[in-house]
Amino acid sequence: MNDDARPGGGLHPPVAIFAALGDPARQRLLELLGIAGAATATTLAEPLGVTRQAVAKHLEVLKAAGLVESKRSGKQVLYSVRREPLDQTAAWLASAAKLWDTRLAAIKRAAEQ
Repeated sequence: MNDDARPGGGLHPPVAIFAALGDPARQRLLELLGIAGAATATTLAEPLGVTRQAVAKHLEVLKAAGLVESKRSGKQVLYSVRREPLDQTAAWLASAAKLWDTRLAAIKRAAEQ
C-alpha cells in the first residue's frame, strides 16, 4: 500500500484531520463543543485556561480541517462541530483495521504451516 492509498481502494487518508487532532487542546475543544453544541471562542477559553486568541487559532485549525464550522450571531462567532468528517475518519480507521486484520491472519496462517 503506498502512502496515498486508502484502505478499501480510495485515496488520501484523512491526514488533515489527524494533524488537527494531534494537539490535546484541539481535542479538548472538540469535546467542549460536542457538549455545548455551539460556543464562542471566549466561552471556550475559560475551561481551557488559555486566552480567547489562543482558542481562536486552534478553532481555525479545526475549521481548516473541516471539523468545525462557524456562524456569526450578531457580534459573536459561534463554533460547532461538523460530524461528517469525524464519521468519515472513523470509517477510514475501521477499513484500515480490517485490512490489517486480514494481513495479520494471513501471516499467522503462513507461520503455522
